[in-house]
Amino acid sequence: GMAASAASSRLVHRLRQVAGVLLSLFITFLGLLLVTFIIARVVPIDPTTSILGERATAAQIAEAREHLGLNEPLWKQFGIYVWQALHGDLGLSVRTREPVIDEIARYFPATLELATLATIIGVLVGVPAGVLAATKPGSWFDQTVRLVGLMGYSMPIFWLGLMGLLLFYGRLEWVGGPGRLDAAYDMMLEFELTQYTGMILVDTALNGRWDMFANAFSHIILPAGLLGYVSMAYISRMTRSFMMNELGQEYITTARVKGMPERRVIWVHAMRNVLVPLITVVALSYAFLLEGAVLTETIFAWPGLGNYITAALLVADMPAVLGGTVVVGVAYIGLNMLSDILYRFADPRAR
Repeated sequence: GMAASAASSRLVHRLRQVAGVLLSLFITFLGLLLVTFIIARVVPIDPTTSILGERATAAQIAEAREHLGLNEPLWKQFGIYVWQALHGDLGLSVRTREPVIDEIARYFPATLELATLATIIGVLVGVPAGVLAATKPGSWFDQTVRLVGLMGYSMPIFWLGLMGLLLFYGRLEWVGGPGRLDAAYDMMLEFELTQYTGMILVDTALNGRWDMFANAFSHIILPAGLLGYVSMAYISRMTRSFMMNELGQEYITTARVKGMPERRVIWVHAMRNVLVPLITVVALSYAFLLEGAVLTETIFAWPGLGNYITAALLVADMPAVLGGTVVVGVAYIGLNMLSDILYRFADPRAR
């Protein structure tokens, strides 16, 4: 009877929410494609000459323009562009004449690995630090967390990267240098390793090549640590302010008066409500690392998406640049959607 109809109306409400999220995602995606499409048309590089070279004849150019659909009206060109993008076709790279999507599939796992490890570091250090700082506001621990966080915000990452390489690689020789592996292992990567994910730490572990895993780890730990530091600065600051806010609430005072252990008050009761906004913070931080790793990848010669886009920009390879931008945008949209969904499930009030 009534319970069933209430449950079904709740389901309809949920489905409507999901449909709304998906629709707004699609509109965002169209907007992203529209921006990259306009850039491709505005940038004064004729795609035909960059493909055929400077010495092409007028007839060749005309034929190529027809073949590329550049004579169609703009709205139709945009339609074709969207249709192709939805099918995973982001055009051919001008440099290599390979499909951009294949190249991105090769480079993206390296970025994913770096950003994931950095986010894990940021969460594992940032959340406990933020919580402890909030429980003792104004203490030396609180001041330290805030100072360390402030430094993470204000220091340019390329400077940190270079200093890190000089100290830990150059001087102390604690870590591997730029790149994902030593040169000797780089050769093996092609021939001896079954690639499952394209993420070196995962693949070497799955292959049981622990010597290679250790080598890969020595290379990734410095760039991931630096990005993790930046992420931790943001996460600890936000955790601290969320926690301060919760600890001032009435239900916390009640729990304390009832004589509940302080540890439980903080880590169970308050944490349950802090988790909700924290999900969004972590997702945003992760998305930022997926796109903001460009400088870090350049310094550490990390063969990821940032490096790919930078190299493409230098030779004005527009399909590659815009394709990379679309992929980063899609990752960003996806993470936002994921945090939105998790948020709804975690928060009793959002339901």
